[in-house]
Amino acid sequence: MTATWHSLLAEAAFPEEGKLATQIAGWHVLVARTDDGFAALNDRCTHQAAQLSGGKIRRGAVMCPLHGARFEVETGKCIGGAYADLRKFDLRVSDGTIEVCMPDEPPGLNETPVLA
Repeated sequence: MTATWHSLLAEAAFPEEGKLATQIAGWHVLVARTDDGFAALNDRCTHQAAQLSGGKIRRGAVMCPLHGARFEVETGKCIGGAYADLRKFDLRVSDGTIEVCMPDEPPGLNETPVLA
């Protein structure tokens, strides 16, 4: 599968709350500040397809607002429940701009959140 880098926003403009929900190339993406910089994950809980961006991030994990499943922000690994890990997207900061590498293929139904 091919992928393309997309500019997101200036690093200095990243929200103080430490997370940003956005859409890039048809994908719902959760970008979060980590101890080492930033991470980009598919904004869809692998349990019930809720948007994770509505959940809280604490101690390096995002919690699903629907059922409480928890996922490591840096890796996408499920640490609070027996669910599949999240898809993680490559992210870099280039000349002060946060960029995310997204698949050129649009997300399938199993990677698209159910929107309220």
